[in-house]
Amino acid sequence: MSQLLPVLLMLFAGAAVALQPSINARLAEKVGFLESACISFAVGTAALLVAVFCSGRGTVRGLSGTAWWEWTGGVLGAFFVSATILAVPRIGTAAAMAVAISAQLLTGLILDHFGLLGFGGIQTDLRRMLGATLLLAGAALIVHR
Repeated sequence: MSQLLPVLLMLFAGAAVALQPSINARLAEKVGFLESACISFAVGTAALLVAVFCSGRGTVRGLSGTAWWEWTGGVLGAFFVSATILAVPRIGTAAAMAVAISAQLLTGLILDHFGLLGFGGIQTDLRRMLGATLLLAGAALIVHR
């Protein structure tokens, strides 16, 4: 039962990630590609600032002990949002998400297997490889018209 909450959280997060590119692409039709990405991040930043101030948890004192690469998450997020804004009108939401999810899964398998970025390794076994292969096959079917 301890996995239920994170699984449900990721279920809703996955739905949100599927909605975001289409919403941002519609906004881009009105304001422009980079402007849409910027607005998306500005609104997200404002929402997170409210959450940070309301939660009263955490501290900025630990910032001095961070590595440079630990700051790159925002850049990677900006790249993802910008890429989906360009891709969705051209290949559709389902195809864009299928390709992105496949890349996320493969990257996740590599990170888990080798214990990269400081998290414990989870070996890639035959079952995990079969799951990834099925997802890739599904993505190929969705992308191909």
